[in-house]
Amino acid sequence: MSAPRPRSRIQQKNRELILDAALEVFSLHGFRGATLDQIAEGAGLSKPNLLYYFPSKEEVHTALLTGLLDTWLDPLRAMNPSGDPLQEILGYVRRKLDLARDFPRESRLFANEILQGAPRMRAAIEGDLRRLVEEKAVVLTRWMETGRIARVDPVHLIFSIWALTQHYADFDVQVRAVLGPGHDPFAEAGRFIETVFTRLLDPIHENLTDIATEKPLLLR
Repeated sequence: MSAPRPRSRIQQKNRELILDAALEVFSLHGFRGATLDQIAEGAGLSKPNLLYYFPSKEEVHTALLTGLLDTWLDPLRAMNPSGDPLQEILGYVRRKLDLARDFPRESRLFANEILQGAPRMRAAIEGDLRRLVEEKAVVLTRWMETGRIARVDPVHLIFSIWALTQHYADFDVQVRAVLGPGHDPFAEAGRFIETVFTRLLDPIHENLTDIATEKPLLLR
């Protein structure tokens, strides 16, 4: 079988226009609410022209999600098992918050897909995503067992990082409405979230509570 012919510059540009327009439409309306007509209009192309590149709405959506997964996994991949544990975790927090700030449409696209039961991403999240989380959970557990960070459930630690960082993209309107003008949500969030995880993971204070085994809080 012969290799596929490389795309021309015009073809590549049109694909990028379509995917960017689709990202806007899907992030606003979700998969069910989005239409090919909306995407074509956003891309400045006719619907037949769009269908030349992507034969269905599902094909456009899948192309977006496929590219998005690597973007979402890269910050966790960058956690270095040989680095300082707290700094590696805080670095991951910062990278996830940067993603929320710089790629809010992508974050909402991912959230919409998950809320619908991940019909087009289930294989990926049960495969690549799960394997990466399991791999990093082993690293986190090793740091905990050697006393370098406090003992907590490593997988739920990762979940909490996702929740605290992606909130600022998925609920941007709410965040800005509550804070009011004159605030930088991401700068303020960065300082707050780093404080939360620094205190949570400080092994010096671990005897106050054992979250991993759900022992009651011991007050001094």
